[in-house]
Amino acid sequence: MSNILGPVSNFFSRKPRTRKAPPDNEAEPAEIIQSKVLAIVYDPVMEASGNTLSQQQNWHRASNLITVFMSDLLQASGGTARYQIVERVDLDEFPAKIDGFRYTPQSYLDVLRGIASPHVPQEVDYKAILSKYNILGRVAKNEIDEVWIFAFPHAGLYESRMCGPSAFWCNSPPIKNTDSSKRRFVIMGFSYERYIGEMLESYGHRAESIMEKTFSHLTGEANLWKRFTCYENTMPGKAACGNVHFAPNSLKDYDWNNPTPVKSECYDWEINFPNFKGDIRTVDPSEWGNGDIRKHHIWWFSHFPKVAGRKNGIHNNWWQYVVDPNHVIT
Repeated sequence: MSNILGPVSNFFSRKPRTRKAPPDNEAEPAEIIQSKVLAIVYDPVMEASGNTLSQQQNWHRASNLITVFMSDLLQASGGTARYQIVERVDLDEFPAKIDGFRYTPQSYLDVLRGIASPHVPQEVDYKAILSKYNILGRVAKNEIDEVWIFAFPHAGLYESRMCGPSAFWCNSPPIKNTDSSKRRFVIMGFSYERYIGEMLESYGHRAESIMEKTFSHLTGEANLWKRFTCYENTMPGKAACGNVHFAPNSLKDYDWNNPTPVKSECYDWEINFPNFKGDIRTVDPSEWGNGDIRKHHIWWFSHFPKVAGRKNGIHNNWWQYVVDPNHVIT
């Protein structure tokens, strides 16, 4: 695949785009987007022996999840999405819910064992986290560009939430009254009970929301996002790459191992974008991992355009929007 990488994006010019897009330009380079991440890991000590929750339950180490996840995104994006953990905070505590409730080690284990029901309301107190770690101020000072929170089942985290001026739906409602960050940013919520495939799924829904917003002002053939996400069951004869839950031949959610061959233009997206050549091929689940969640999501992300040029006001490198929502013109 052709891929023209331009200069690294300037962190200090990241502001939400509320102006008109620059004119179309076939030669405008594709930016490498580097994002500085604050990682917050809630992994409370559960026993006198000093074992944390993740150790006691034999769940995944946050360090390993971070390393592999960033590597997968780097690979799938052709080197354009580059994440860096600039600070990690490890916490021996359960985060507070929006009503102030916190689990104790025993009350949480009771939930895991089915002895007690999860606390309601379940949502974590995002505002408390933003305040405690001065996240809005740090984003405004360009010290960080987004936040990854690692926790556990029933922690109350959305997969992704957006903050900042003109923040929009990002697989969940935006957090209000966060304009002091001066820039939009995303808070990802990951569970170390799950593995990389589920992390990529959360990130995939983030990408879906951001790209839907990016193309929201375009209709018909100009809306390339809608074309990209076509699959056979809803658009017979026009299958492309599908979406996070649906491969080109899927009949239902998570149907990534459907054996039915289908004609798809996915190779046209991978090889020829933006100059489609009508490259329609018969594909089956062997293309995207025969039902493996991680392999499907890497396959799907690898088809995101990441080349030079801008058309209809939208850059041909979609990773610029997915990694940095400040590129989205609202």
